[in-house]
Amino acid sequence: MLEPKRGIGAFASNIALRAVIGLPMALPYRWRVPLVGWLAAHMVAPLAGYRRRIRANLAYARPDLSEAEVRRLCIAVPDNAGRVLAELYSPQDRISRHAQLPLTGPGVEALEQARLQGRPIIAVSGHFGSYDALRLAFHQRGHKVGGLYRPMRNAYFNTHYVRRLKALAEPLFEQGRRGLGQMIKHLRGGNMIALLTDQRDLPGGAPLTFFGKTAFTPLSAAELALKHDALMFCCYGIRQDNGLDFDLVVEAPIPHTDAETMMQAVNDSLEAQVRAHMGQWLWVHNRFNIYGRGHKDNPTAD
Repeated sequence: MLEPKRGIGAFASNIALRAVIGLPMALPYRWRVPLVGWLAAHMVAPLAGYRRRIRANLAYARPDLSEAEVRRLCIAVPDNAGRVLAELYSPQDRISRHAQLPLTGPGVEALEQARLQGRPIIAVSGHFGSYDALRLAFHQRGHKVGGLYRPMRNAYFNTHYVRRLKALAEPLFEQGRRGLGQMIKHLRGGNMIALLTDQRDLPGGAPLTFFGKTAFTPLSAAELALKHDALMFCCYGIRQDNGLDFDLVVEAPIPHTDAETMMQAVNDSLEAQVRAHMGQWLWVHNRFNIYGRGHKDNPTAD
């Protein structure tokens, strides 16, 4: 894991970022969320080089797309990411607006039975739609859901970021040995943990496939499910056309076989959702490891 950034530069960046996020917070929620999405798509993305990354990933994984569709996704992807950030910074608005959103999909009944039986549950998703919408919904339905998060590189902003994450639901576990131990203890207590499994995992990940390409994938979610007899579900918070609300989908539990087979099923499930909603997945990530170490587009923040 990369060392956190501190010092005057990191402190100044923290102040600037919090100001950019904080100013739209004075607006009503229905305007705030699309505004931050627009700012992310039209100001942050071109300055940060995100459009180059999106184009490179799409050229590799979806070379069949038209230029018009690629241009659309270069706007839609950072727009969704900006909306996710605005939603994260609007916990009370989200709690009231999204209270008791219905869960749909073939896994809902099995999920509820597992909760009532006190059986460990692993909810897996990706950087798609809004994964925090799911965390909120599970919490509102009585699940003691623990989330594993990767700290921000800016140590000052990370403190602020974690406070916002905790406003929706706790506990949260920081990625690392100590956090992993806490998370396993929580799971073994018959609770739920939520994991995002769609970031490149080198050198420890398995060379599974995603969009027909090699994608090094962590096996830890499936390994935990097998070891602790936990039900593992693929779950998605799919943004609706109004840009503010979500369809919450819980797929049928993944059968217990072996870790690689189970995680390939997770990749296949996410791929199907991404193909249906291309603008809602974070195509900025270096998921396919296509950038060299010294390449100008190497996404070091991934």
